[in-house]
Amino acid sequence: ASLLEEMIARGCRRFIACGGCGVLDKDIAVGHLLVPVSALRDEGTSYHYLPPSREVEVDPQALAAIGRVFLRHGIEYLKTKTWTTDAIYRETADKTRMYLEEGCLAVEMEAAAFFAVAQFRNVHFGQILYGGDAVIPNEWDGRVWTSRKDIREDLFWLAAEAVFEM
Repeated sequence: ASLLEEMIARGCRRFIACGGCGVLDKDIAVGHLLVPVSALRDEGTSYHYLPPSREVEVDPQALAAIGRVFLRHGIEYLKTKTWTTDAIYRETADKTRMYLEEGCLAVEMEAAAFFAVAQFRNVHFGQILYGGDAVIPNEWDGRVWTSRKDIREDLFWLAAEAVFEM
């Protein structure tokens, strides 16, 4: 959130972040793209920007721009809720099941904060995630996801294109 605040202070108004996430469904392949439509707030930063609520929505203009870019390139992706937590060692089986039942296919550490800062500062922000480790009840599979440099580079260029699409 601090980097986003600094970029906004320097005049930036359109953002697409990209990065990896854990997936809550083991059938989602490493590298499969997920686009958050909202984030369930299980962290602290977003509450400093917006009143308490269960989730925070993504900017519709950013979401539409990502969709147009993916359509143009023929890229398959999943739109999903994501679970944002800042307590990675507390991704318990019960919580994982609960968030999956609420429609989350991803878990990450920053979407809710980013979405909240963007709403508070009235800027456009979207996010593109790629499936990484499998975080499923009573099981974890690292799937060597952090070594996927090609995926991250492709995501960067897609995110840049989506920013210009807004």
